[in-house]
Amino acid sequence: MRCRFCSKTIDTTLIDLGHTAVSNAFLKADDLNKAEVTYPLKVLVCDNCFLVQVDEFQKSNEIFTEDYVYFSSVSEGWLKHAKAYVAKVTERFNLNERSLVTEIASNDGYLLQYFKERNIPCLGIEPTNSTAQLSIAKGIENVIDFFGEDLAVRLKKEGRQSDLILGNNVLAHVPGLNDFVRGLKVLLKPTGIMTFEFPHFMKLIEKKEFDTIYHEHFSYFSFYFICNLFKFHGFEVFDVEQLETHGGSLRVYIKHKENEKQVVENTVTTLLNEELKAGVNKIDFYKGFHEKAVDIKNKFLLYILAEKQKGKKIIAFGAAAKGNTFLNYCGIKSDTIECVIDDTPYKQNKFLPQSHIPVVSRDYLKNNKPDIIVILPWNFKNEIIEKLSFTKEWGCQLVTYIPELEIN
Repeated sequence: MRCRFCSKTIDTTLIDLGHTAVSNAFLKADDLNKAEVTYPLKVLVCDNCFLVQVDEFQKSNEIFTEDYVYFSSVSEGWLKHAKAYVAKVTERFNLNERSLVTEIASNDGYLLQYFKERNIPCLGIEPTNSTAQLSIAKGIENVIDFFGEDLAVRLKKEGRQSDLILGNNVLAHVPGLNDFVRGLKVLLKPTGIMTFEFPHFMKLIEKKEFDTIYHEHFSYFSFYFICNLFKFHGFEVFDVEQLETHGGSLRVYIKHKENEKQVVENTVTTLLNEELKAGVNKIDFYKGFHEKAVDIKNKFLLYILAEKQKGKKIIAFGAAAKGNTFLNYCGIKSDTIECVIDDTPYKQNKFLPQSHIPVVSRDYLKNNKPDIIVILPWNFKNEIIEKLSFTKEWGCQLVTYIPELEIN
């Protein structure tokens, strides 16, 4: 394939997770007797710009359909994160009723609702109808479309240039990175700022988070690459924060290069130097990751199959995309993990892709007392362990597997 940023032909493999179904392609009962499409899940590294990326086997408009099943508001921890962000940027950048805030991939209005509470005008751009309708029901204006240069030009003509553009965990979902960033150049006011949050590739390597790889994520970002991407398009990163979300994320603050109002903070140079010291601009840094994933898989299988042989009742919690990557890589089916509990109504009474494990509500626990619950969205481990603390009454074990097998 060719690099989606610099167009160089690339062939260096970071990890090969085999053929898997699309992680959020949940199945209805009627689908179980139909053929299921799988795609290669191989991650490559460009040895020119060092963008880590998956080939686009399925188009984004085929993944993010009108019945998309991920709703950000399900997680209480994520809502607190969003509310704290709104308070912080509102004060730092003096946002008020004369400002316009635009969120790209605004999902169900989980974040913009807090700007609306402060009477700050906001606009959501969201391609999936199922999530956008919930945002609209909260009184938030939405454009139901994919963001790119064409949409940005249209919005600018309508007088909708933004004081703040934000995107949380959207950059990884963008196949056309250059078109996307060109659109940002059009839509951002000359003195406006942008923030983007995304999982930090350095943490993915450090914590062996291979299960965060799935077809929805077209790219994985180091801070080094992000700085170069936005610099190429006439922007400048002027601040960066390291966050605990999603196993370790970055929040980058970006301005037009010619905007001298915002001073470049020392955080930028510090993190950039840290990454360069680690070797993110050298291909050797990316070697050996596949072997770490194999080790995690083998340790988990040894544990879970031994417990199954003892007659233990094993279920999972959280029908997350990362969980589907992990289960399918391990070859786990419903004869090992009999069901997965999820609080999202749109996922309940469906089946996980490829493994065909049924998704049930938390009501399952009223009449069943599993011996082991595998927490699939380990990035919300603490929140989930608190939710499931009552299972300790019958000695249930709560298990995570990244970065190491841990039994609570």
